[in-house]
Order: sequence, then structure tokens, then C-alpha cells
Amino acid sequence: MTKKRLNLKEWADEDKPREKMLKKGIAALSDGELLAILFRTGTKEETAVELARRVLNSVHNNLDELSKIPFRDLCKNFKGIGITKATTLAAALELGRRHRQASALEKKQILCSRDAYNFFSPIIEDLSHEEFWVIFLNHSNKITDSLRISSGGTAATTVDVKFIFKEAINRLSSGIIIAHNHPSGSIAPSKEDKDLTAKISSGGKLLDVKLLDHIIVGSKTYYSFLDQGEL
Repeated sequence: MTKKRLNLKEWADEDKPREKMLKKGIAALSDGELLAILFRTGTKEETAVELARRVLNSVHNNLDELSKIPFRDLCKNFKGIGITKATTLAAALELGRRHRQASALEKKQILCSRDAYNFFSPIIEDLSHEEFWVIFLNHSNKITDSLRISSGGTAATTVDVKFIFKEAINRLSSGIIIAHNHPSGSIAPSKEDKDLTAKISSGGKLLDVKLLDHIIVGSKTYYSFLDQGEL
């Protein structure tokens, strides 16, 4: 005898994501249940929870990988996800990214490479393309500002060294820390990365704006030129 498939409204209250959250708190929900709340509805063939689980299974339950999927691809690759669901998910992920960035900004003094990584990670770690950023610091190594210098493809981005120092001088910066991400997740510096670091370091010495570090952001890890003795 075939077991009747229940729709979400027929589930026990403790199994419904919203009711479960109200009763047990949001921390009690799985990633799939949280995603189902964002989706709100499923399809004729599956509930919102089942749809959410299908999406998560496609990225091996890795939220970092989920955040890298362009919302248009979500619409194209997953039956049951239209513009509304895709943009809602993209907005939620962006809010999470901004929350992490705001938390990093609360600690405005950079004392080590880990501090620099913690600042840059929420901004560029999950991107599917490469970006190059700089933070400007005063004589106490306190952050006075940050700026995206360039945005490129999956393997490289163009950096205008003159522009970096123009912005540093305009801000009366004593030092800068530069960073870029590797969408592949690898943190091994390329020859181009090393050459650019040397060029910016040399320019900084001439202009009395010290390059304090160059951080390559990978997947949950980073490479520090300073820590590796390359600055």
C-alpha cells in the first residue's frame, strides 16, 4: 500500500519550520528549514523544506558554495525557484555577509595578519570573481578607510598601483594593507601576486606609505606575505 505524501500544512507543528522556530528558537532549525522559511512555498511535487534540501544537496550542504551561485542560475537550474525565491535568498546571504563585515569593522586596529584576514574575509571570501581591496591605516595601525580597487574575472583582476597611492596620500595614510581573493579557494601566490607585492612595497617606501601586508583570501584560510617573510 502506497503511503500518502503529506503536504507541509499537514505536518505536525513541531516539524513545520516556522512553528518549530517559535517553539524552540531559531538555533534549533537546520539549514534546510531556515532556507524553507525564506522560500515560503514549494511546488506541486515537493514542500518548501524538500525544495530547500534539494538545493542544499546540490552544493553538498555547503553554504559558502550556495552563496557563490548567481541568483539567475538558481532560477535556471532549480525547478520551483523563480525570481522571488532567488532574490530573497540572495538578499539573505548578502545581509549575512554585511553582518560579518560590520563585526570586523568594530575592531578597527590591525595587530596581526589574522586581524586583516578577519576584516577582508566577509567582503571577498565567498565571491565567484576576483576583487582587490586596500585598507588605509594611521600611525597606530587603526583603520581609517577601506576601498575596492578593482573587480575582475575568476582568475585575475587589474590593479592600478598609482591609484592606490593617490588614495592613500589623500587620506594621509601611514600604511596600507592590500588583499585579494582567489575564487578557486587556493591561497598559493602566483608570480603576478609576488611581483605586484614587490612593486607596491617599493612604491610605498618612496612615498613613506608602508605596505604592511598582502593577504590572499582563500576558502576559510589565507596567505600573508608578511608572515611568510616576503615583506
